[in-house]
Amino acid sequence: MSQWFYAEGNRQQRGPLTSEELIALYQSSRIALDTLVWRDGLAQWQPLRSVADEIGLVIAPPPAVEPPLPLDGPQLEPVVPSPPRIPGFDTPAPRATGPGPAAPAYASAPGYPRAAPPPKKTSGCLIIGLVVGLVFLVVIAILAAIALPAYSDYQHRARVANAVGIVSQLKNQVTEFAMSTDRCPVNGDDGFQSPTSYAGDYVGAVRIGRIGEDKCGIEMEFAVPGKRALDGKMLWFEYDMQSQEWTCSSDLDTKYLPAQCRG
Repeated sequence: MSQWFYAEGNRQQRGPLTSEELIALYQSSRIALDTLVWRDGLAQWQPLRSVADEIGLVIAPPPAVEPPLPLDGPQLEPVVPSPPRIPGFDTPAPRATGPGPAAPAYASAPGYPRAAPPPKKTSGCLIIGLVVGLVFLVVIAILAAIALPAYSDYQHRARVANAVGIVSQLKNQVTEFAMSTDRCPVNGDDGFQSPTSYAGDYVGAVRIGRIGEDKCGIEMEFAVPGKRALDGKMLWFEYDMQSQEWTCSSDLDTKYLPAQCRG
């Protein structure tokens, strides 16, 4: 049977616990789905929601939204617009205002047939212009289909690179703290702020703490609403106090990661 550990808000490790005890803590609201948990065999700490299936935790779906109630009072019938007038039948015939022979009286009679206008000839230049315009639109559509995804990938890589730059300073602080105190720092220690204090520039929170034996960690959560490729994804930086080396991992698509995090 697996023995589980979890990290409290101050990043203090608690455990070992059985799967049933871990589920009981969640059901009593003592831990949440984003609480970091770990067992022997996991490479790093994971949010509780990531191991829900493994421990048999059933996550209840959100409550359904009830449809809006109908408005009180009588409903107004839609107003139907009047049909347009038919020229020559219910519109008075125009009078001649200039010199010249007057139109015969029967020409303005309601049932008098009028001569159809002669058909217009289509210009060859117009046809050529339409064809050229259509080809131009097709070319523009093809170029857009190629350029837009590439530009979107470029934006995602730039956002990830910016987040990695924020962590670089924290990595130095963690290294110095671990070497001077022989333990891993946590959010709230001297020189380290709360997780949400680091929010901004596409970053939702940065969590700092101990993630294993002689290993310190920094977990960065992205917050990019509307961008499913980044929003809610994680970057993990792990510091080995024995070798004094950093490693990087993530659940992001590899194409968005810098070389140091591509394993």
